[in-house]
Amino acid sequence: MTRMTQNLLGGLPPTELPDHPGARKALEGGLDPFEVAARHPDYPAAWAELADRAFATGSVIDSYAFARTGYHRGLDQLRRAGWRGQGPVPWEHEPNRGFLRALHALGRAAAAIGEDDEAERCRTFLRDSSPTAADTLNAS
Repeated sequence: MTRMTQNLLGGLPPTELPDHPGARKALEGGLDPFEVAARHPDYPAAWAELADRAFATGSVIDSYAFARTGYHRGLDQLRRAGWRGQGPVPWEHEPNRGFLRALHALGRAAAAIGEDDEAERCRTFLRDSSPTAADTLNAS
């Protein structure tokens, strides 16, 4: 759902993705992210978690594939929430974090395989969507 608030700076309103309480609780409760992704394939946070774990073990291509899936699932949800290709996707809204993490992971994996244009596009998209997410995820 897009929260339509008045933006005193004249920019686009932020887009906030809906919560997926069952998927979120399963992932936070320690259920294997493979199982969460299988049960809730539209939940970007499960794909982002898979991407992060794969990258940490050196499985860069797997990380890229997981991240791309989470990214596209998140884009689908953003569009359904009224997003039209630009505007803030705030990190502060917890349900947005899965998409933002997947976007970050996609850029990281793209950079690792030498797909420099994709990596830069992801970095720019992340920063434009949420400077807080870019700072937080790049610091970790």
